[in-house]
Amino acid sequence: MDRFSEYRIMWLFVFFDLPTETKKERKAASDFRKHLTGDGFTMFQFSAYVRHCASRENADVHKKRVKSRLPEKGSVGMLCITDKQFSEMELFLGQKSKEPEAPGQQLEMF
Repeated sequence: MDRFSEYRIMWLFVFFDLPTETKKERKAASDFRKHLTGDGFTMFQFSAYVRHCASRENADVHKKRVKSRLPEKGSVGMLCITDKQFSEMELFLGQKSKEPEAPGQQLEMF
């Protein structure tokens, strides 16, 4: 059962800020995002991706894969946390504002 410990299971975050001024830079940024999703990462925010890993060793494998595909320009950071730490995350989601509903037409009977 230790295999499924909330202290053994890891979450690997990849954060990046890549330039997108030129067509070549946009392609490099897009290719990097595609590589992340192809390796099982999910978009957490636009420039932050996350992946569940069964262990620290498994997370290390995915770190190496990310490092092997780093773009020439920009910055990339990685953070590995336990499942227990991940479960303590607080997320605050705003709500989209709604257009006020138009008043309904009133039907006069008399």
